Amino acid sequence: MTGTVPDSLIPYDEIVQEALRAVVGRVLGSVAESGGNLPGGHHFYITFKTHAPGVDIPQRLIERFPDEMTIVLQHRFWDLKVDDSKFSVGLSFNQVPAMLYIPFSAITGFHDPAVNFELRFQAADGGDDPEPQHEEAENDGPAAKPVEDGSNVVSVDFKRKK
Repeated sequence: MTGTVPDSLIPYDEIVQEALRAVVGRVLGSVAESGGNLPGGHHFYITFKTHAPGVDIPQRLIERFPDEMTIVLQHRFWDLKVDDSKFSVGLSFNQVPAMLYIPFSAITGFHDPAVNFELRFQAADGGDDPEPQHEEAENDGPAAKPVEDGSNVVSVDFKRKK
């Protein structure tokens, strides 16, 4: 036995990533169905690639966040709409309202600090670069302190062994 893992003919990593992104869609869909009311102390940090196919955000935000951006859905958001492949939401950035259209395939992170639940995804471009640094979310909301016990954290990292 050589100890090497053969290449899979089944794209497990893509299937799992798609399923976990569907979790994000289901959570956002339930919030949208409730009229945008977040239950309890739940709120979401959603990180996405600003240049991913299908992302439609104002040019000023692309200039400020040329690679990746994090938004917060907590107190001040409106018109949350969700379908099978994307979501749209209204947010205010420095007191200027904007509509954002984000496909689930562009999402690289989802975090609900109220229960310390987190999902991380490979970048849509599939690069092997380390996770890029980006500025903090500025969509006019107070910052929340995450729970530090490490519970409910799911990290998905599918790097192929060669």
